[in-house]
Amino acid sequence: MNAHTVSPEESGRPHALFLAGHPALDFLNTRMRVNAAFLDLLQSDEDVLIWLRQAGYPTPRTPRIDGRTGSVALLRSARRLRESVRSLVESRKMGQRGDPFILNSILAASRSYPQLVWRGPNAVEIETVRRQETAGSILAPVAEAAAELLTTADFDLIKRCEDDTCSLWFSDQTKSHNRRWCSMEICGNRNKVAAYRVRDRNRRPPTS
Repeated sequence: MNAHTVSPEESGRPHALFLAGHPALDFLNTRMRVNAAFLDLLQSDEDVLIWLRQAGYPTPRTPRIDGRTGSVALLRSARRLRESVRSLVESRKMGQRGDPFILNSILAASRSYPQLVWRGPNAVEIETVRRQETAGSILAPVAEAAAELLTTADFDLIKRCEDDTCSLWFSDQTKSHNRRWCSMEICGNRNKVAAYRVRDRNRRPPTS
């Protein structure tokens, strides 16, 4: 996934960041540290649906739970899933055993089935259709992405930004595997300028 920033869909809505190189890490990055405070981009069920659409996941046009239109309590489930995945990523990074209970509960809520689809006379595909009737079934694709990350990724390349004030995670997909920052625009340039100032100050002759 290419690094990009999605503009707010409403005036004043914080930007969603898609710069991690993996959707599960982009999901973790919906909670970020800005200066000394944490900012959570997920403040409502609608925020969760907006992020899912921005990330390219299917969403129900009108969420319906048990036949009733209205809130599907996505926010609580999304935050629980996010922090579970964060704990699992941190445990995996440290080579420790994690607790997959919450992640597995979302995976168990998945409701999907395959369908054969003709895209053209000679283009036949199997498409996965999802029933999105519960918060868990709506979030299941994110949980599946997290499970895929945790089981197949090279965790030497799963990194947290080296800026002390940043909490963003990313997958280092550079050829040299030496990526240090969530992005040059957010943290890299600022740290390069700070390092240059330190070197410049150290080069100056002492004043008498």
